[in-house]
Amino acid sequence: MPLVFRFGTGPITDPYFNVPLWLQTETRHGLLWAYNLEHLTLIGQYVQAPLRERPPPSEAGCTMSFIARLPAWIKRAKNRTEVLRAVDRMRTSLVS
Repeated sequence: MPLVFRFGTGPITDPYFNVPLWLQTETRHGLLWAYNLEHLTLIGQYVQAPLRERPPPSEAGCTMSFIARLPAWIKRAKNRTEVLRAVDRMRTSLVS
């Protein structure tokens, strides 16, 4: 299933089932969402990393990972604290 980052208003929906995703939270920069806990963990690890290295291109020719498709506001170091707080909020919503 392709990861599609949409901009605009309204809740983000699953492209296959067309139902709203549970893991969504609003920040002052935009809407942060994830498909599942694994996706949320990968976003958190990327944002938290002090050195963000790109993986080598695969043999299949795919050179763009879902990390490369993240909105710029998520990748900016100045927004790191706010994005990590949003990731933690979504993670705790799974527990409760």
